Amino acid sequence: MVLILVERVTRLTVDQAWRRLTDWPRHGAVVPLTRVSVLTPPPTAEGTVFVARTGLGPLTFDDPMRVARWRPPTLCRLVKQGGLVTGWAEIEVHPLGTEGSRVVWREDLAVRLLPALFDGLLGWAGRRMFGRAVDGLLTRDPGPGVGGDVYSPPA
Repeated sequence: MVLILVERVTRLTVDQAWRRLTDWPRHGAVVPLTRVSVLTPPPTAEGTVFVARTGLGPLTFDDPMRVARWRPPTLCRLVKQGGLVTGWAEIEVHPLGTEGSRVVWREDLAVRLLPALFDGLLGWAGRRMFGRAVDGLLTRDPGPGVGGDVYSPPA
């Protein structure tokens, strides 16, 4: 398994950042070749299940996930339940000063049948992909009245 950590600071409020990060179908708009379907009725809560289907044509795989912990607007833990991609993800949103928030996305990721020799490459690709996804979710305006910028804090 590879631990991936993505941190961002945004001018969005905690509530605005939370809504954007936990709007599961929107993840499909920021992850290439991916569509997300929520399988349980709204609203999101512990036990909500959704599937990210990634691929092109016949070369696709499903990444089913279940919400294991739901503490809006600050903490969500997802457990990956698929046959190919396993692990978990945590999304945290913390207030930052009087305006803005800090987002922490942790992902413990493994791909079945992928030897540990490739963990470095998986970590690099995962940090890049999840970083772009978080950036896209935080910066793409889902509707009127929600705006803000995002940047990566120095490592």
